[in-house]
Amino acid sequence: MKGDQRTKMVEGAADLVSRRGLGAASMRDLARHAGTPLGSTYHYFPGGKRQLVQEAVALTGERVHTALAEALRGGPVEGVRTFLEIWRQILVASDFEAGCPVLSVSVSESRHGEAGEAVTAARDVFRDWRQVLSDGLVEGGCARAHADSLGLLVVAAVEGTVGMCRAEGSTTPLDDLEETVVNLIVAAVDDSAR
Repeated sequence: MKGDQRTKMVEGAADLVSRRGLGAASMRDLARHAGTPLGSTYHYFPGGKRQLVQEAVALTGERVHTALAEALRGGPVEGVRTFLEIWRQILVASDFEAGCPVLSVSVSESRHGEAGEAVTAARDVFRDWRQVLSDGLVEGGCARAHADSLGLLVVAAVEGTVGMCRAEGSTTPLDDLEETVVNLIVAAVDDSAR
């Protein structure tokens, strides 16, 4: 039960930060959003908001990494489609209020103090997602140089497009991006096969 409540707090923090940003989420807000007592939050996270948000970023990173790595076993196109689907589901389920907590933390106003460790965690998550995508592309037949570039392109494009979807209240930008990215991947794999 204790582990479940702690996980609930971390998940709640990730969700609230993805909706409101790091600066607009106090420890009290984070506890309220997770439906947990404020005292319990400090009990589980003696490092306060800094620790809770850092763990929220890491949890998001791990979950996306796991889903992406599993999907990439079916090939690079399947992996990228899954990556986009993760964000599509988050957008629709939140009525376009939630985006990516990793991006939200990385663009926070403060890159030091309270946000410093969370920003470092966000950097590490983005690097990991790029690497798992790149490795999956190489396994799918893409040359390493193309795979590294495409890994960066996919993560950057998806993160930006999620913001566009939130602004438009529609998944259309993500849907459009999917076909473009899939075509680039197919072309890169075909080029490598020649």
